[in-house]
Amino acid sequence: MTLDTIWVYAEGDSDALSSTTQELLTKARDLADTVAVVYAGDGDDISDHAGEYGAETVYATGDLEGALVGVPVAAAIAAAVETGDGPDAVLLGTSYDGRDIAARLSVALDATVISNVVDIEVDGDSLVGTEPIFGGTSDIKTKFTADGVKILLVRPKSFEAEPSGGDSADVEDLDVPDLGSSGGATVTNRHAEESEGPKLDEAALVVAGGRGLGQAESYEMVEQLAAKLKGAAGASRAIVDAGWVPYSSQVGQTGKVVKPSVYIAAGISGATQHLVGMKGSKNIIAINKDPEAPIFGVADLGIVGDVHKVIPKLLEALEAR
Repeated sequence: MTLDTIWVYAEGDSDALSSTTQELLTKARDLADTVAVVYAGDGDDISDHAGEYGAETVYATGDLEGALVGVPVAAAIAAAVETGDGPDAVLLGTSYDGRDIAARLSVALDATVISNVVDIEVDGDSLVGTEPIFGGTSDIKTKFTADGVKILLVRPKSFEAEPSGGDSADVEDLDVPDLGSSGGATVTNRHAEESEGPKLDEAALVVAGGRGLGQAESYEMVEQLAAKLKGAAGASRAIVDAGWVPYSSQVGQTGKVVKPSVYIAAGISGATQHLVGMKGSKNIIAINKDPEAPIFGVADLGIVGDVHKVIPKLLEALEAR
């Protein structure tokens, strides 16, 4: 059995949907007869891409003129639900905007949110979310039992994104009601972090460094190896907390979830918090001088050795090719 309608909150820029939005649309097609997206902007910008992943309609707010996205989007979805024009469920990625919208929807509609979801299934006329607990060592299933819209916050990389080959989605206006005082806050400026190469959570290859590097300056080796392999550089929470690298590079339960074809863990012991963020990688290579390090328990290939000797040798070999 499937639900009638699911709306997916669409994130992205220009005419490209984010990888998480693509994943959510792919899953939504298995759960509902009708799939649509909600977009904060001009719906024509993403209609082709949304249709490619199975959305029939783009409900667009239009230009929000610097507003905090969560406020008008949540208000617009809540208004549609209250008038009977809304969906059975709303799926959102676990992003800043996704969490903001889910929280505001929960308050506006007195509806429950299931968060940190890694799988979703239909049970009768409701949904069941699967969430990892105890640092990812166990999973539990939570079922919605109350009537009304179901709201789920889904962890990135939980599903494989697969195009449906659909035509361009129809575009309809999504009316934003009067926001009152909550609409007073505006975004005055945005700063984009400069970076080269693929994004960490979208890269096919990731090289991540941990405390075993010994000092902040040694992280340069990780960046060099990632660049040579045309991948992205990541980090464990330990060296992020130590201030060696920015939070945007963190892989783990409280950082980014990655699922590359190859994941190279350099000087990372393999704490559960870190494994949650990378254990779905297709091939895991671990470099650690401690043969008892937990990271070797999930690695496909293990190198017992000092990263300060192993990585330079790898770089030399790549230079010689």
